[in-house]
Amino acid sequence: MSKKTSRFLAVAAASLALSLGAAFAAQPQGGPGMGHGGPGWHHGGFMKELNQLHGQLKLNADQEKAWQAALDTMKQSHDAERANHEQMRQQFKQMQQQPILDLNAMHAAHQQIEQKDAQLREQTSTAWLNFYNGLNDQQKTTVSTALKQHFAKMEQRHQKMRERWEKHNNDAAASAVKP
Repeated sequence: MSKKTSRFLAVAAASLALSLGAAFAAQPQGGPGMGHGGPGWHHGGFMKELNQLHGQLKLNADQEKAWQAALDTMKQSHDAERANHEQMRQQFKQMQQQPILDLNAMHAAHQQIEQKDAQLREQTSTAWLNFYNGLNDQQKTTVSTALKQHFAKMEQRHQKMRERWEKHNNDAAASAVKP
């Protein structure tokens, strides 16, 4: 395997780890799968894709342990990030009670939460990369294929959003021009 291919796979694995963590963290406060676009849009669809991938990989015992460790790390990180954001929300709520906002304190609190969240995302990425590094080439190919499909779906969603945004802007501009 060439260095370039190896680097690409490392980036893809990191992307998977970050995608997994980000998708899990994107789950709204209303409960599992109650995000934009209705039930299952964030969490349900993501977990379905993840479970399908898991079934395709035919993991041995050590790989299964690494999978479970990555999944547990991701879930724990997600819970910790949610707790961090709730803490920040409560802090901001208290700070807003002051007659004069202390923007420096608000910024410092935000930065502190961002640093904690960055550490949690890094732990999740490391756990998924450890899992990925324990796969054989056939399993890595399966993961790569799943990632490419996921990236293609993301690009399709982004393209649809761009098209809607452009249509919205064009409609708004046309309305503004009319007397």
